[in-house]
Amino acid sequence: MAPEERADAARLLRGFERRFLAARALRSFPWQSLEEKLRDSSGSELLLDILQKTVKHPLCVKHPPSMKYSRSFLSELIRKPSGDSVTLCESTAIVSHGTTGLVTWNAALYLAEWAVENPAVFAHRMVLELGSGAGLTGLAICKTCRPRAYVFSDCHSHVLEQLRGNVLLNGFSLEPSIDAWAQHLGPHTPEAERPWVTVARLDWDTVTAPQLAAFQPDVVLAADVLYCPETVLSLVGVLRKLSTCRKDQRAPDAYVAFTIRNPETCQLFTTELGQAGIPWEEVPHHDQKLFPYEEHSEMAILKLTL
Repeated sequence: MAPEERADAARLLRGFERRFLAARALRSFPWQSLEEKLRDSSGSELLLDILQKTVKHPLCVKHPPSMKYSRSFLSELIRKPSGDSVTLCESTAIVSHGTTGLVTWNAALYLAEWAVENPAVFAHRMVLELGSGAGLTGLAICKTCRPRAYVFSDCHSHVLEQLRGNVLLNGFSLEPSIDAWAQHLGPHTPEAERPWVTVARLDWDTVTAPQLAAFQPDVVLAADVLYCPETVLSLVGVLRKLSTCRKDQRAPDAYVAFTIRNPETCQLFTTELGQAGIPWEEVPHHDQKLFPYEEHSEMAILKLTL
């Protein structure tokens, strides 16, 4: 970055920092200057710098502003790279139509904010999400991390219907099937800003390794899917299949986020991973949360080596 550009970026960051610490009206922030800067620089790095100067500023960590003010600021900030905020249609009931997948759970928020802070994990890569639910995590990644392609997946018909609606609601075009992905393959250019997106029905118990191989994922994600022993066993089964479906290429990176509700269920997951020969490590916790979720929820993200 040239000296003049660095000076402009520094002035922009100071403008955001001073206004946020003073809790100034959002309309007073230099949004137009930010949009101009984003067109000429790395949007993810600049947005992360703004987060460090605002919601993650040491003073705000020690003396947090109101949740309403922080949420309004983040909603405005996240729409700058793409022109839209993330909008979701969800059920008002925790369990509806025999599934819990029609609402956004805490670990999905936790994984989304980790992704926003680590965009390089997803940039220009093909992402497969297992158990996408309402779609919050994937939509945040598609809007801020510039993946090459993103496959939302679930198995419940009502969840899939709502998921397709949420993808369209956020301005993405839906490809009809994974078959179109093979035709999409080719040199990836920086101009291809919008990711290729599809929603797939994926039953962990019946899907085959060749079917998973068709997705050709570089990254595999799952959030808040460790809620009972049966799903743990099914998840490990599909992860085992994923580990064998790319023998001639590098295996995908996998990240599983979960809320620790029952330690025995979490212990079962790591035990089953060990028996399947899948090494894992815990991703360091965030310093500051960006999305509103329960204060006392204990959450974790595991990185798996498939």
